[in-house]
Amino acid sequence: MFTVIYQFKVKKIHRAEFLVAWSEMTELIKQYEGGLGSRLHLNKDESYLAYAQWPSREKWEASGDHLPAEAELIRKKMRESCESIETIYEMDVVKDLLINPH
Repeated sequence: MFTVIYQFKVKKIHRAEFLVAWSEMTELIKQYEGGLGSRLHLNKDESYLAYAQWPSREKWEASGDHLPAEAELIRKKMRESCESIETIYEMDVVKDLLINPH
């Protein structure tokens, strides 16, 4: 498994729009690109960190070509709601001891 951590510095007046767009994009990535989902966290500095899992680095690197046309509008909403978007970590999972509540 492969994990990517993103940091989003969201404009305060656009937080609600960001949360909707992030959720919609995550669902599309799961459905069309084979991503395993993501968790979004609010950091104490008020930035958001997203932890996304993929079956492999190769699957993540190859993603983006299978999304429907609506994804571009969602991406635009995310970009416009943020001051910055950054990929801060790309990591292989060595051991997974998280509890899956489902």
